Amino acid sequence: MANEGEDREYRMEELAEEAGITPRTLRFYRERGLIPPPRREGRIAWYGPQHLARLRTIAALLERGHTLNGIADLASAFESGRDVGEVLGLGEPTEEEPVRLTPEQLADHFGDQVTADNFAAALDLGYLATDGQDIVHVSRRLLDVSAALVKEGVPLSAVLAAARRVRTHTDALAELFTDLLHTHTRDEDVSRLRPLAKSVVEAELSMALDRRLRDIRGGN
Repeated sequence: MANEGEDREYRMEELAEEAGITPRTLRFYRERGLIPPPRREGRIAWYGPQHLARLRTIAALLERGHTLNGIADLASAFESGRDVGEVLGLGEPTEEEPVRLTPEQLADHFGDQVTADNFAAALDLGYLATDGQDIVHVSRRLLDVSAALVKEGVPLSAVLAAARRVRTHTDALAELFTDLLHTHTRDEDVSRLRPLAKSVVEAELSMALDRRLRDIRGGN
């Protein structure tokens, strides 16, 4: 018999009824790999809360215009995603605020730009990580900026490609400043002086943007 509460398990017919679909549809989703395999007890297949959550996610993504093929590809990328602990450094200090998202909330931010390729690219960059059935974006600021650019018409693939190029430069800047501070200050002062390095980069980037915009206007 199925358990009650968070650990409740469902037979196929019970899960289909709870999710508002037919057993035939549920079987089709399982055969397509859209949901994980059930737990088997003899000839009986038991489904848990994670299966119900996945079915509700599929329904939400279908409502947002995603195709079953796209959802299948996304599910495959999700299952192969990096663990959140690996991406966040298992408790290493960070000034960035991670954001926990469901797949449908991610679709709310980026719409049909949430493809398997873009998802895999974001995983590779370390922007996204998986934690059980949830997705974690490692930086609320980067999430908001990326979503704003997509809303302005910039393809998410282009945003991620630019982010990879930015990563190269920011890694070089971080190396420059940490080497500078390690050479001329005590090791324990490096974290304390971190805001100074950020201020220099922000000021230089602001002036570089001013110069670039002047060049663009001058060329028109």
